[in-house]
Amino acid sequence: MSLIKYQIFSEVVEQRSLTRAGEKLNLTQSAISHAVSSLEAEFGLILLKRSKSGVLLTADGERLIPHIRQVLQLNEKLKQEVAALKGGEIGKVKIGTFSSVTIHWLPRILRDFCIQCPGIEIKLQDGNHTEMENMLMDGSVDLGFITLPTCGVFHMVPLKKDRMMCMMPVNHPLERQAVIKVEQLADEPFIMPVTGCSSDVQRILSQHHIQPNIKYELEGDHAIIAMVQNGLGISILPEMAVSQIPANISCRPLEGEYDRTIGLAIPSYDTASPAAKKLYSFITNWIEQDAAQNG
Repeated sequence: MSLIKYQIFSEVVEQRSLTRAGEKLNLTQSAISHAVSSLEAEFGLILLKRSKSGVLLTADGERLIPHIRQVLQLNEKLKQEVAALKGGEIGKVKIGTFSSVTIHWLPRILRDFCIQCPGIEIKLQDGNHTEMENMLMDGSVDLGFITLPTCGVFHMVPLKKDRMMCMMPVNHPLERQAVIKVEQLADEPFIMPVTGCSSDVQRILSQHHIQPNIKYELEGDHAIIAMVQNGLGISILPEMAVSQIPANISCRPLEGEYDRTIGLAIPSYDTASPAAKKLYSFITNWIEQDAAQNG
């Protein structure tokens, strides 16, 4: 068993590219290719296939990658436990995150955590909410921010109820209202999110039996904000996503209690590495203190 080959293979799968994996690991493409071929020869299986969109897992590779990642995680946990016995805090933790959390919370969280635990290296992995659950389940990340409820069976804690807001260009007729009734959105040109909070938006509209006049369907908060900014429609996004909108956009809360719940999840707290547990506890305490100070 070669942990180096496991690490290389896992990085190739994550990057979907031999070249990008080499850049991440500071290895040549030929070294990456040789390691993957050697691992395939060792197993007697074809693990990867090449396509126009990059490197993809074969069916055999799909079966083995969770176990390979588990071996790497156990090795990392072992190193951290040894360091803890020697009185030190070291390790690597990969966090799954999405855009509004990355912008609104993570810079300050990581700044404070790195001061407190300089020996723990943090890596970030972006994704939408569905991807986040998959990354937690297959071991691509050690912990991740998710929206609740979730289909996965994780150890998790709710962090914040994020109010849903109606976003419109300035001087829009609805701008004169303090709150917006959902029924008023029925005939408005609508920019529909297709990932992220899309299920929350669809739930709000369906509760009021509204078939929105969808003009565009877009992935990503910034793209939706840009369309609204240019007068192409209105939309609904969580408050954290619109906390730093341009001056020519107005936001109003919806009438009623509409929000999404952001949580922090870890596949299993009992089997997590010391560094992952440390970061998990730090984040939950940090969010609690931030809410107490800033509301």
